[in-house]
Amino acid sequence: MLLKSEPSAIAAFLEDTSNLKSGWTPGVCFPETLEEIAALLREAHADGRRYTIAGNGTGTTGARIPFGDYVIAMQKLDRIDEVEVLGDDKAMLHVQGGALLQDVQAKAAAAGWFYPPDPTEKTCFIGSTISNNSTGSRSLKYGPTRNYVQALKIALPQGDILKIERGEHFADTEDRFTIDLPIAGRVTFRLPDYTMPKTSKHNAGYWSKPGMDLIDLFIGSEGTLGVILEATLLLRPAPESVIACLAWFQSEEELLDFVGKARTGSGGVSPRALELFDRRAQEFLRQSYPEIAQETAGAIYFEEETTADAEDTCLEAWLDLMEACGSPVEKSWAALDSEGLQKLREFRHQLPVLVNEWLSRQSESKVSTDMALPDERFAELFRLYRDACDREGFTYIIFGHIGNAHLHLNILPRNHEEFVRAKTLYRQLVSDVLAMGGTLSAEHGIGKLKSEYLVQMYGREGIMEMVRVKKAFDPYLTLNVGNMIPKEYFE
Repeated sequence: MLLKSEPSAIAAFLEDTSNLKSGWTPGVCFPETLEEIAALLREAHADGRRYTIAGNGTGTTGARIPFGDYVIAMQKLDRIDEVEVLGDDKAMLHVQGGALLQDVQAKAAAAGWFYPPDPTEKTCFIGSTISNNSTGSRSLKYGPTRNYVQALKIALPQGDILKIERGEHFADTEDRFTIDLPIAGRVTFRLPDYTMPKTSKHNAGYWSKPGMDLIDLFIGSEGTLGVILEATLLLRPAPESVIACLAWFQSEEELLDFVGKARTGSGGVSPRALELFDRRAQEFLRQSYPEIAQETAGAIYFEEETTADAEDTCLEAWLDLMEACGSPVEKSWAALDSEGLQKLREFRHQLPVLVNEWLSRQSESKVSTDMALPDERFAELFRLYRDACDREGFTYIIFGHIGNAHLHLNILPRNHEEFVRAKTLYRQLVSDVLAMGGTLSAEHGIGKLKSEYLVQMYGREGIMEMVRVKKAFDPYLTLNVGNMIPKEYFE
C-alpha cells in the first residue's frame, strides 16, 4: 500500500467542487485490498491517526477535504463483476466502492440491463453515491440510490468488516440493533429519535424509521459509520425506448400548471424525469444555444420510458398536455432516438458549465441550495426562491428536479457585498424551507459546509442522537470526523 506525503501528490485531495479551502493532510493512503483498509482502521487508535475517506472530487459539500486527518483514497478498489441475472425483471451487479458510476452503468447496459440512479456527475465513485444516497433526474420514477442497494461490505471504524444483506437485520420493537463483532465486540444502539421530513428526496442526517433495515443506516451516512468496500446493486431491464422533450412556456403559471398535471399522470403520461429551467437559466444557455426563443418564461425537460409499439401514443399524450397548458408545441425540442436523447441531455448538463465560466470572471463564489419540500409543494418552493431573489435584486438561476419539489437556486454575486447578502438570504431560506416541512439537503449531502444548518434542522437534541449512534460504531472518533456532525458536538 502506498502512502504519499509530498505536496504534489496530496494537492488533488485538498479540493472538490465545494470551493472549500485550507484543508491539509499528513499523507494519503492508496489501499489495494479490502484488508488494507480494515488494517488502517484497526491500527488507527494506537497510531493516533484519524482518517477521511476520499471520493473522486465531484462532491459539493467538502466532505472529502481533510483538516489534519490522513486520507484513504479509494480509486484502486474499482472492480466490477459480471451481471448476475436472477429473472426476467431482476439482475444483480457486484462492485467495489471505488468503481466509477459511469463504468457501472456501462457494464449494466452492455448486458441489456439498467442501473436507475443517475447523479449528474458520472465520474463519482459508486461507494460515494451510496454514502450520499445519491439521486438525479430519474429519481422521480425510481427513487434514490438506497432502493438499489441489496448488500454491502463495510469496514467499520475499529477495523471489523461487516457484511449486510438487505432483509436480514431489522430494528427491534424498541428501535434497537445489537451486532456482535470480532474486534469491537457487542455493539448495541437505538435509532436516532427524530422525525424526518416527508419529502421524496432526502439526504440530511442518519436514516431513522421504526423497524428499519440496518443496511439503510449506512446508506446516506456520509462515511461517518464505515467505509463502503463493496456493494451488490439491483438492476432493472433496460427500457425498450425513451422519449424526451424540452417544452417551452410563455408564462410561469402555465409552466407550473404543466408540472402539476404531468406529476399526477394527467392524460396518461408517466414521466421518469421532470426538470425545470427558469427564464434566467435560459439566458445562460442561450450563449451556447442561440436558437432558444427570447420570449419564453421557462422550460421543462421530461423523459418517459415506452416501447416501439406505444411510442406514438405516448408522444401524442405529451403533445396534448403541452397544448392544454399553453406550450407552443411547434417550438419544442423532441428526441425519439438515442442520438437525440444524448443531445438533450448535453443541453441539461451545459448549464453548470456556463455558470462556472461566468463565476470565473467574478471575485465571489456562488451561493446555492439543495433543499426540497414535499412533492406537492413544488410551486411554493419555486416562488419562494424567485420572490426572495427578485426582492434582493440578485443575479440568479433556478433549475432542477421540480417533479420532486427539489430545485437548485444559484445566487451569483457580482461583488463581496452581494455575497454577504446572499449568505444572509440563504440562512433565511433554510429557515423557511424547514418551517414548511422540507429538507436541508435532497441529494448532495451535508459534508463540512452544511453541518451548522443540520443543527438548525434537527436541533441540538437531534444532533446528539446522531453522536450517540456515531460513537457506538466509532468510540475513538477515527473516521470522517467533521462530516455531517459539527466537531464541537463530540467534545
